[in-house]
Amino acid sequence: MSAFLAWGYELWWRPAAVVLSLYPILGAVAWTVGGLFYRFFYVGKFRQQDFVRMAPQDEPFVTIMIPAHNEEVMIEETIDYLMNDLDYHNYEVLVCDDGSKDTTPDILERLSLRYPRLRVLRIEANQGKAHAFNIGVAFARGEYILSNDADTVPERDALWKYLNYFLSPAGQNIGAVTANMDVQNRSLLVEKSQTVEFSSIVGIIKRSQIGVLGSMYAYSGANTMYRRDALYDVGLFRQDRATEDISICWDQQYAGWKADFAPDIMFYMNVPNTLTMLYHQRRRWAKGGTESWLTNVGRVVRHPLRNVPKVVLLLDQTGSIVWSLYYLLFSLWLAARLVLSIVTGNTEDLFHTVDIVLVFSAVISLVGWWQLVAALALDNHGAKLRYLLFAPAYMVWYWQMNAITVATTLVPAVRGVLGYSGKGTWVSPVRTRMTAETTAEEREDELV
Repeated sequence: MSAFLAWGYELWWRPAAVVLSLYPILGAVAWTVGGLFYRFFYVGKFRQQDFVRMAPQDEPFVTIMIPAHNEEVMIEETIDYLMNDLDYHNYEVLVCDDGSKDTTPDILERLSLRYPRLRVLRIEANQGKAHAFNIGVAFARGEYILSNDADTVPERDALWKYLNYFLSPAGQNIGAVTANMDVQNRSLLVEKSQTVEFSSIVGIIKRSQIGVLGSMYAYSGANTMYRRDALYDVGLFRQDRATEDISICWDQQYAGWKADFAPDIMFYMNVPNTLTMLYHQRRRWAKGGTESWLTNVGRVVRHPLRNVPKVVLLLDQTGSIVWSLYYLLFSLWLAARLVLSIVTGNTEDLFHTVDIVLVFSAVISLVGWWQLVAALALDNHGAKLRYLLFAPAYMVWYWQMNAITVATTLVPAVRGVLGYSGKGTWVSPVRTRMTAETTAEEREDELV
């Protein structure tokens, strides 16, 4: 029996442990290669010189939709920016106030008197972002709808750049275009760490998915432009999912619509500035990612040859889930071994365990620096190289939080897919006010 167990360990567990241990490095290599492919070989991308500025009389009508709940800190600055600073003429701003209990309704009422193009829908009961968006689509006047969070602002040229994708000869089948996110509040360490994340991981992964696979795993819920017909075609947003931006992305692509990523369209978002806020955000993301895996694995497996790009996306998600669980167990085992070696006075085991921790930390730092440098080179954002020092700090908390949130949301995700969790509601985070001057300085700094 012991020989059989030893054989099983050598045949299966040790190779699996090696692969899982190397998974982040393998992923970083794959996404870097994919990002380079997008940059130098992918022919479907727009470049800055390819964008065409249309005449005002030729501009399609656009609805900028803001689903909002308790957004008194940020909503006025966001609307002021959207009304006054966009380089576009033919649009409206539609706010779907989903049962706000703070002063958000009063602010919106006052702003409605100031801006004729601002329309407000009041939903009395808080039923979540997806529900608010679905209600808003019925009242939207635009053929194209820009989903814009209350704490988010797109660059001035964003609307007509977005429309270049939809109106291009190859754009008739595009269901949605998602833009390139940047962080505007960067004072605290946790904020700077997320700047590293969105600069080094999110953008390069989306480039790889579109450039190599021609398919995308998720839109950015904070700023994505949708073709209204494509939303209706898939029955709008799923209201029983934790992350509506992942589910709508998969639903549209399964219905035959193309998803696209626009790295040269920037938008700026306030990110969580405490670990508690960040944990709640990432827990929702982890639950939504697992729900997406559970929802789509069946229909992908049934026809794998028809869905090769989606097979790759699901394999990557599978690897992320399995790796998170492995990493959590490995960390617990390492901590227990460290404590045991101290208690028993086994200095050999103690030094060996410390060596493992140091080597692992070095790998974390290397992966973080590598991804950030590669991504910034692709984005031509040399000004962000000063955030290189925060790459190791980002990787440290990101890996811990990713493992914990995936593990703690497995059961809720299964319940959600089975229909036991009901429709979602949202609780907006406690935001730190960003003044218009600070926001402008951050954005200007990136353009220097």
